[in-house]
Amino acid sequence: MSRKVAREIAFKLVFAANFQDEKNNIDETTETLIKELDKANEVNKEDLEYIKSISKGVSEKVSELDEAISKHLKGWKMERICKTDLAILRLAIYEILYRDDIPYKVSVNEAVELAKSFGEDSSPSFINGVLAGIVKDSENE
Repeated sequence: MSRKVAREIAFKLVFAANFQDEKNNIDETTETLIKELDKANEVNKEDLEYIKSISKGVSEKVSELDEAISKHLKGWKMERICKTDLAILRLAIYEILYRDDIPYKVSVNEAVELAKSFGEDSSPSFINGVLAGIVKDSENE
């Protein structure tokens, strides 16, 4: 499995978490999916660790991630962001802020690619704009 496919699986877990009310349910959903992937031998150990790390990390840092998103919205409110775009942003921002092993350019590019595949027509440019602000802030720290 490629990192791109692993990222897509992590995105789907983060997206599904948008519809879960309690953290325990999110963790259970994540664990169940990961166990199924592992049983089917569809994922190698490195990809499995990445998926776990990202999905749990986003779940644990969701308030901070949403604060960063909100700070970089221009003419938008958090409530207006579609769930798909929100999941993509959370995943990418988590990678940018908390994963030193992933270059921010990769995170931004992969987020835009996910937006092209799963988002609306305006999603890629919207996501790219928000992430550009996040990257600029993180470089200035």
